[in-house]
Amino acid sequence: MSESSNPSVYQTYWDPETNSRHGDYARGKDVIVRARDVAKIYRMDLPKEEWVHALRGITMEIYKGEYLAIMGPSGSGKSTFFNAIGGLDQPTSGQVFIDEVDIAQLDAKELAWMRCRKIGYIFQSYNLITVMTALENIMLPMTFAGTPSDEARQKAFELCKTVGIDHRADNKPSELSGGQQQRVAIARSLANDPAIILADEPTANLDFKTGLEIIDLMVKLKEEKNVTIISATHDHEMLAISDRVLWIRDGQVDRVELREDLKIEKGSIH
Repeated sequence: MSESSNPSVYQTYWDPETNSRHGDYARGKDVIVRARDVAKIYRMDLPKEEWVHALRGITMEIYKGEYLAIMGPSGSGKSTFFNAIGGLDQPTSGQVFIDEVDIAQLDAKELAWMRCRKIGYIFQSYNLITVMTALENIMLPMTFAGTPSDEARQKAFELCKTVGIDHRADNKPSELSGGQQQRVAIARSLANDPAIILADEPTANLDFKTGLEIIDLMVKLKEEKNVTIISATHDHEMLAISDRVLWIRDGQVDRVELREDLKIEKGSIH
């Protein structure tokens, strides 16, 4: 069903034409990610009644330089939508545009180029190469992008300094704490100066204090580099610093909230 024929949550919550507060937020901002009626169905080889609808037509615009948190219970479709934005999972129907490029129209080589150049990834489990040093892990995306080795090494060390692990640049992941490994992962995500950083539960494996340090670091990077951060998270502290929160339930947009509208209490969000 199209937007024009369905008075969707998208229109209710943040479309500038129907909601003045969200319109004020959107005014003057450039769209960097545009999702239109994104649906994802699994097990389509089975009878139709057994299909699994992970996404049921999500429409959303994400702006340059904002921090968007994606929330939802397990099985809500949050991770599926997150992966669709990052070009890691192709929707069954609908479109995802990054900088007005429909990523479904890209061939494998073009999609790999976009993921390497436009998007940085931060994973819950860090996903560092165990036999490489911190510096080498940060250099890796630049190597894939064809950056000369000396230039990549110099930039990687600068990124080490940016995230506060320059004194650990020559250590391998097994010699680093969880917080230090996540700092390496953040530096790696910035290696090719991406416009978007996708952060999947970036504080989930960290203790409270270290999690706060990582959150502060990500806010600092967003402000200094004007990068768009999209984070799938359950961390209430991370929600508190997000510009907006997208709530997904049953594969659909449940609501979109501005930061000032969030009512965060210890142990719960209302």
